[in-house]
Amino acid sequence: MDRSDQDRIAFDQPAFAQLLGFRLISADPDAVLGELSVTQDMANRNGVMHGGAIMAMADNMGGTATMINLPEGKTTTTLESKTNFLRAVRIGDVATARCVPLHKGRTTMVWQTTITRDDGKTVAIVTQTQMVIDWRKD
Repeated sequence: MDRSDQDRIAFDQPAFAQLLGFRLISADPDAVLGELSVTQDMANRNGVMHGGAIMAMADNMGGTATMINLPEGKTTTTLESKTNFLRAVRIGDVATARCVPLHKGRTTMVWQTTITRDDGKTVAIVTQTQMVIDWRKD
């Protein structure tokens, strides 16, 4: 897959990512970078970014990273995801996510996404396994 195909696939974000306000900054086969402005709509009952929003951001990053690494005729789905929450993100901050490969295999890919907040401190580390599957449009 050439660079223009990778960019086309990466920057064509799904509707859910667009709904959250996710912005892809850059994408190449070995690193994907994105950000999300944390609004009141993403708050939990404690007034900070909801853990589900953090996980959704990371899942989108891993899916994007996998998509630009897939051979022709393949697609992906998340098989497993584990999140370590380290600290909160305040409303008004920007959450930044960097996703890098731990394993890029023929049937699975494993990605680690590190999410940081405005002060550069790590908010969460998410490790996910993406299954590589045959794509059939029925």
